Amino acid sequence: MSDYVLLVGTPSVEDYRRLRLVSGLSAKSQAAAEAGLPNTWFAVTIRHDDDTVGMGRIIGDGGTAFQIVDIAVEPAHQGQGLGKTIVAALVDHLRTHAPASAYVSLIADGDAQFLYAKYGFEPVMPASIGMALRID
Repeated sequence: MSDYVLLVGTPSVEDYRRLRLVSGLSAKSQAAAEAGLPNTWFAVTIRHDDDTVGMGRIIGDGGTAFQIVDIAVEPAHQGQGLGKTIVAALVDHLRTHAPASAYVSLIADGDAQFLYAKYGFEPVMPASIGMALRID
């Protein structure tokens, strides 16, 4: 991580949209990003030189429910431990600032479940199942 800097703060709309696309996450419209990003509860970005190459956010109501979202690292910078750095910063912030009864959720795509498990996340099945509705 010596060539990288972790910064607290929400990514710009442009960086957010670009990082989602290049890392394989779904595209978000300009309007959706402009409306959603200001509602971030906590976020970090990773900079390399003058470029934002990674990000992660926490959204939620600030008390009872939180969700970790938008974990993304540019492919050219993957394999450097940046994803771990992002998740660790988000979880550390939650452990310090979220109330004791808060529920923290996330959706783990593919092998990302193994990364999240290192920070205490566990599958909720069969007691619960994650569900989603996409608005197209």
